[in-house]
Amino acid sequence: MTTDTAVAAGVKVPATTLAREATELIRDTTSELIYHHSRRVYFFGSLQGHRRDLSFDPELLYLGAMFHDVGLNEAFHDSGRRFEVDSAAEAKRFLQAHGVPEDSVRRVWTAIALHTTPGIPEFMEPEVALVTAGVEYDVLGLGYEDLSAEDREAIVALHPRPDFKNRILRAFADGIRPKPQTTFGNVKADVLEHFVPGFERGNFVRTILDSPWTE
Repeated sequence: MTTDTAVAAGVKVPATTLAREATELIRDTTSELIYHHSRRVYFFGSLQGHRRDLSFDPELLYLGAMFHDVGLNEAFHDSGRRFEVDSAAEAKRFLQAHGVPEDSVRRVWTAIALHTTPGIPEFMEPEVALVTAGVEYDVLGLGYEDLSAEDREAIVALHPRPDFKNRILRAFADGIRPKPQTTFGNVKADVLEHFVPGFERGNFVRTILDSPWTE
């Protein structure tokens, strides 16, 4: 049995069987892009947690980070669900199969399902808030100056991000192109509008005005 001894910026990957098996699963079933991104989300989320003086469970944060984008995989292209929900459901299945308590399963599910819904996770449990914080840091650069250059460099040295901006956008587009209806009311509509010719985003106002209600 191999043990994950990765450490960056003073943050350690949880040395548990559950974390190790999650790492192996994500490494084997997702792309190198998603694997490295997911690990960075954990490291950046952890550092933001320490900075915000939040008390969080590193293992639950790690599991949320590792599974948060698995729903982009081709296996879920015809699910008809938002990729965030597919990712959360896959994490739930994995955790329940390992006998994880339901409250912990709920936290991980919620952290993943809400990680692209700004303005809500920050007010929830620390693990929920920090998966989103890690994603926002790595993808959007939100709070970029909150962490030191030394910490950023240590994490990126461990999990590189070559041409990450363009590659992650392509991964988003490929993952949601087959189910465009799932982008209604969320940020992924921006991705399809940019990458898919002819895509028309849903409009909330028109949906209300065109509903079957007479007034």
